[in-house]
Amino acid sequence: MQAITLKYKSQGVAKYYFIAALVLFTAQIIFGITLGLQYVIGDFAFPYIPFNQARMVHTNLLIVWLLFGFMGSAYYLVPEESETELYSPKLAMVLFWVFLAAGALTIVGYLAVPYAKLAELTGNELLKTMGREFLEQPLPTKVGIVVVCLAFLFNITMTVLKGRKTSISLVLLMGLWGLALMFLFSFVNPDNLVRDKMYWWFVVHLWVEGTWELILGALLAFVLVKTTGVDREVIDKWLYVIIAMALITGILGTGHHFFFIGMPGYWQWVGSIFSAMEPIPFFMMTVFAFNMVQRRRRDHVNQAALLWAVGCSVVGFLGAGLWGFMHTLSAINYYTHGSQITAAHGHLAFYGAYVLVVIAMISYAMPTLRGFEANNRRAQAFEMWSFWIMSISMGLMVLALTGAGILQVWLQRMPTDGSAMSFMATQDQLRFFYWLRVGGGVGFLAGLLTYLYSFFAAPGSQDREEQSSTGLFQLRPQQRV
Repeated sequence: MQAITLKYKSQGVAKYYFIAALVLFTAQIIFGITLGLQYVIGDFAFPYIPFNQARMVHTNLLIVWLLFGFMGSAYYLVPEESETELYSPKLAMVLFWVFLAAGALTIVGYLAVPYAKLAELTGNELLKTMGREFLEQPLPTKVGIVVVCLAFLFNITMTVLKGRKTSISLVLLMGLWGLALMFLFSFVNPDNLVRDKMYWWFVVHLWVEGTWELILGALLAFVLVKTTGVDREVIDKWLYVIIAMALITGILGTGHHFFFIGMPGYWQWVGSIFSAMEPIPFFMMTVFAFNMVQRRRRDHVNQAALLWAVGCSVVGFLGAGLWGFMHTLSAINYYTHGSQITAAHGHLAFYGAYVLVVIAMISYAMPTLRGFEANNRRAQAFEMWSFWIMSISMGLMVLALTGAGILQVWLQRMPTDGSAMSFMATQDQLRFFYWLRVGGGVGFLAGLLTYLYSFFAAPGSQDREEQSSTGLFQLRPQQRV
């Protein structure tokens, strides 16, 4: 066993955020399987967990656990990049408990109180912000999120300012500040439906296809720097080009949500053209990851973290790039908008781009937070198995949803005899695909539990020679440093 000590003690706060993220991630998947079953067994878990409540919990848990993952990653990454202790570890811990309590109370509110009553009890009449998908949080929760984010950003920014400035930490800061600023549009809920949807997409789209991509790029670059030993100058050049393309295509690509909501007609062209370009930065991330692996100058013992990082770039390109491109042109989106094809894209994009990068960070950082350079071979084997189980299960879900979406469009929106099938009649025809989705969800949960088990399987780090002989990527002896 090769024990190590954290170079910066304040990095230890990241462990709490990572543990909370994984617990909430597990809860999100359980609610997702519940939703899948409710598609084929209509009264499953009713009246205890109605579909609308389960869906709110499922989507809100996704956002909250990813935010915990981003915050934990920042608390681990920034001290190391800045070469200085965190500005205020105590503030980080206070924010952790505040955010966790607020999130837990909000979920309990969703499940225990009818949504209209929850809005009444939480002062929605003072500032009407509730009722929009992904932004269902009560007003006190939204205010709490803003307070937590601003205090978190203060802590991180002050740490960067007092230490070394690197491209990775600056890009991460830019993404985190953008995340917080875009969330402020969740407080804007105008009576005009067109403006309402426009501001709503300023949050949802400019998060996942804007500021979050900067966070993704920074975290991926950090993991690759640590696991490959490639010169920072090389990684920095790739990072700058990738984030530039992500911002150009992502910001103007917002137009693909403006096709049919009452916005001017030129968005048909702007949204189509720049949305068609959005796969480019994700393809660049794939090339970037594989290029760094080929150039690697060290044989890092944590091969599992490298697998998660490379998998993030590949699956992210498939989900956000390829599956997004499939229905992003306005002439196609006219038929596919809001169908199960959208759900297929959303599931694979979130998993590939954000779930995998957070797990890559956890996989790299958690062993060091527990006092080891990396988990031993047995624990890493469980991690690698979990990657393949989750990825294959997600692939099954996405293919099932894609098949369901194509059939849905064909039966409901493009009838050959001139008469469209009703929505519910169409849903009956999709049951086979929905059962496949449930199967994929159960498999995904099994993969996640396998990943969680890896933390208990055999913690610690084995001898470097043993690890290098069984690693995912083999190095030529002359490359080792």
